Amino acid sequence: MPRTRLAAFAAAVALTALTGCGAADMTSQSSPYADAKDSRTVTLSVQSWVGAQANVAVARYLLEHELGYRVDTVQIDEVPAWDALSQGRVDAILEDWGHPDQEKRYIDEKRTITRGGDLGVTGHIGWFVPTYFAEKHPDVTEWKNLNKYADEFRTAESGGKGQLLDGSPSYVTNDKALVDNLDLDYQVVFAGSEAAQITQIEQFAKEEKPFLSYWYKPQWLFEKVPMTEVRLPAYEEGCDAEPKKVACAYPHTPLQKFLNARFADGGGDAATFLKKFRWTTDMQNDVALMIAEEKLSPEEAAGRWVKGNEATWRAWLPS
Repeated sequence: MPRTRLAAFAAAVALTALTGCGAADMTSQSSPYADAKDSRTVTLSVQSWVGAQANVAVARYLLEHELGYRVDTVQIDEVPAWDALSQGRVDAILEDWGHPDQEKRYIDEKRTITRGGDLGVTGHIGWFVPTYFAEKHPDVTEWKNLNKYADEFRTAESGGKGQLLDGSPSYVTNDKALVDNLDLDYQVVFAGSEAAQITQIEQFAKEEKPFLSYWYKPQWLFEKVPMTEVRLPAYEEGCDAEPKKVACAYPHTPLQKFLNARFADGGGDAATFLKKFRWTTDMQNDVALMIAEEKLSPEEAAGRWVKGNEATWRAWLPS
């Protein structure tokens, strides 16, 4: 989900290490393993944030080491991933944050995608300020007071307004509509990727500067940079139905898995395993921390987690 060319390059290198065929553009390409009938191969879509990478790393490790599959992973933005999944260019998405239009199109109407069940993790997007700033200015945690602090959140990129730091434009975000509809003196500034956004947040925290950022849970960074959520107008069912009119908080979303329909029916042990794959926020964060902070490769992080959590993952294997 961010920023400078250097950070973007570093993120790309890290992701290339994760993916079997590099950071492929799956809007036009496909994995040689995808939709491969009668073969023990699987292709997993991997999103650019580290929590999603943690899911894929553990699933891949177990598919390869316990079930004897060959696994490829490819990076695709959130909405194009649905197109690739529908067309059989990937077999599964392991972490989706809610795309009702895509669900209606591909699950209800075309029936080319099927639900794979809960991941076991509940996601929540929100606006956050560093806790060190919230402790000094407790009223900043109410959205109605944000304009009072716009000058303190101003940066060179925000054009004289307060900066609301977002990640990638491809992520689920209502922030531009929220700024407009709540009449806030802020400019949404996209970092470009999660890695770049983390770099900026860490730099702000190192200097104890104020910042306002789009961020989400679960995410390992909260352990390193404590942040406090700003209370936006309460979420109510349907309040985000019209994107340009959104003026409410983000919902709490049980994260979902989705499978290509042909793969779900004919993917054998791999499909059964992915449907049963379900873990906790803490487990995901454990693996994400190993990848992002300890700089382990995804395979090394997954191997370490698998070694210490056999009672959990054994239940995911086909009977």
